[in-house]
Amino acid sequence: MTTTLGDSKQVLMQRALDGLSTHVEESGLTTQQKLALTCRALFDAGHDSGLAGQITARAEKPGTYYTQRLGLGFDEITEDNLLLVDEDLNVLDGKGMANPANRFHTWIYRARPDVQCIVHTHPFHVAALSMLEVPLKVSQMDIAPLYDDCAFLADWPGVPVGNEEGEIISAALGDKKAILLAHHGHVVAGASIEESCSLAMLIERGAKLQLAAMAAGDIAELPPRLAREAHDWTLRPKRSQANFAYYARRALRNHPDALTS
Repeated sequence: MTTTLGDSKQVLMQRALDGLSTHVEESGLTTQQKLALTCRALFDAGHDSGLAGQITARAEKPGTYYTQRLGLGFDEITEDNLLLVDEDLNVLDGKGMANPANRFHTWIYRARPDVQCIVHTHPFHVAALSMLEVPLKVSQMDIAPLYDDCAFLADWPGVPVGNEEGEIISAALGDKKAILLAHHGHVVAGASIEESCSLAMLIERGAKLQLAAMAAGDIAELPPRLAREAHDWTLRPKRSQANFAYYARRALRNHPDALTS
């Protein structure tokens, strides 16, 4: 016999949170393994744009982070070919060089101690939406983690290899989790690799939905209170861990070479 049909939504939400805490466990993967699987998952999700885009994650020593080697596509990244670099992009461990465009990541990390992982890609629908010079509109439940959490940079600053672009992008991002860059792509700045992977998946889906909806009519706004509730509910660490575990399993089935240990 059921015992919860009379419970309030708040009680049921807390019950679910307790279940997440109990049943969603840490993956046990290293930072490098998580980055490699994120690259493969994003590749499969259409984030491939040749050699464009970067992913970074803070390393153990302050002022250092892991990133992919310039010249390798997202579908070629393994836990062993990632680079460890400092804030000047000097390679501390690994072979080759980092993408010079990684410089703006340093500006974000310095401005945002809460950020542990940055994903920057040019997926098809995000890139198409960026050409219209309009912000991302979150008006569907699945995209709720980005509600009021995706900034917009309307003026393209050019190729982001200088400090000027780092200042501009980090300032425009502010305290948001993501930013849509006009005529460019997107940046996700997450509290974990799991969160960054999940939000990068969502921003491309959000752009695809927005383009389809714009072609059909005017996009209706979400009720702010309910949208905020959905944002806070879906942007919890355990939800990001569960999402990432699924993406990682799928990526590993498609790309068993991503992990070498």
